Amino acid sequence: MKNGCILCGGVGSGKSITAVSYYYMLNGGSYGYLQGGKYEKMKDPKHLYIITTARKRDTLEWEKELQMFYLSTWPDICKYGWSVTVDSWNNIPKYVDVKDAFFIFDEQRVVGYGKWTQSFLKITKKNQWILLSATPGDKWSDYIPVFVANGFYRNKTEFEREHCVFNRFTTYPMIERYIGIQRLERLRAKILVDMPVEKPAHRNHYDEFCSYDRKTYKYAMSKRWDIYKDEPCQNASALCQTLRHIVNSDPSRVDAILRIFFDSNLKRLIIFYNYDYELEILRNMHAEFLSDIPKAEWNGHMHEEIPTCNEWLYFVQYTAGCEGWNCILTNTIIFFSQNYSYKVMEQACGRIDRINTRYTELYYYHLKSDAPIDRAIQRALRDKKKFNEVKYLKGDSK
Repeated sequence: MKNGCILCGGVGSGKSITAVSYYYMLNGGSYGYLQGGKYEKMKDPKHLYIITTARKRDTLEWEKELQMFYLSTWPDICKYGWSVTVDSWNNIPKYVDVKDAFFIFDEQRVVGYGKWTQSFLKITKKNQWILLSATPGDKWSDYIPVFVANGFYRNKTEFEREHCVFNRFTTYPMIERYIGIQRLERLRAKILVDMPVEKPAHRNHYDEFCSYDRKTYKYAMSKRWDIYKDEPCQNASALCQTLRHIVNSDPSRVDAILRIFFDSNLKRLIIFYNYDYELEILRNMHAEFLSDIPKAEWNGHMHEEIPTCNEWLYFVQYTAGCEGWNCILTNTIIFFSQNYSYKVMEQACGRIDRINTRYTELYYYHLKSDAPIDRAIQRALRDKKKFNEVKYLKGDSK
């Protein structure tokens, strides 16, 4: 590892403890301590800042990693008389004036060239840093901020001038292809530090095929009509959301969940969903069939913790809860519907796939149908790409 690198390890592989260990040794700590020897105090260490998700900050998840090295977010506990700063990406602009410190950027958020990326680039000019990510980039443009921070390019414009060929027929900049790939691969190899970890658990993925209303689906597709608002679909996104609503709200999905629940020896289920109407379906399912089973939710409206009883249901919205927490109390996740992003799906799978899990077999159930849009989303996820609604409809929806 070195300054400016990306520590790339799977979800639950131990990137956090490895990052703090690197900081400890970089500032004079003893390697022998990491092998069970005597703790040696760091010599005049740089202040440590950790930029992470809001949930990891609020649940003090980093605290247990820090305490192994007598560090803490509490000054009276920290062995060095000062406290480690742990904050969320939303607050990263607060630290643009910090100098001569060490930053750990947890979870890849420096994609694009928005406010977070601009703050990231200002911080990296004046401090030492590393970045942790399970999925560092799907395309070369995702690496632009890190390449610039490492001094490989002066700015985004220089990168685009040397490596990007844009589509001339779009009204907005769209990269058609990349050139100079060999150089990009060399640069990525210089900063990417792979962290392969053999996990104790084996992932078992099962596709649970559900039915859908073909007649209604065909009508909405051919007429470009939003049957829920009773109006024409204004754009590709509106049409795709209507099609997904028809598919995802089919009663067979609830039947599949109930079958999985009652057939399972361990009746503790995490269920990921996308949309509010899916949550209502899950709530109604619970009220009608499983009202005696405790449930909790994590989404943009509610932030409840996982129940601690023997049987429970935990409804999690992808965007709100695909990262930043873990659960080793169950071995089963149900995906009520597919997310457009391969990264999000992988992060969601990692919630139960941890090094310290007690289970050797993990079970993932993907509820899906034979509808064209479900098949298209599945193809994108299989190819580790993000599903594009506009491209899908231009491809005649096959």
